[in-house]
Amino acid sequence: ATKIQLAVNGIPTATAQTRILEPLSAEQIAYMRSSIPRGRLLQGDEAAERVAWVVSKENSFTTASTFDLSGGRTTY
Repeated sequence: ATKIQLAVNGIPTATAQTRILEPLSAEQIAYMRSSIPRGRLLQGDEAAERVAWVVSKENSFTTASTFDLSGGRTTY
């Protein structure tokens, strides 16, 4: 029988600069940005690169981990 091995990891994110923000006002986006200690929104390529690494062979031994992309927001 083949034994299946699963990895379960999490990637919490801050608000990302994507098309979903298009209907929002500049004030609403500024409010969201103000709650991120890094002072900016997550960029899509940053999220894509982290996800690609988390599921890559280089990270094949990791499980039950959280890879934070909240810009520091999850620290308080």
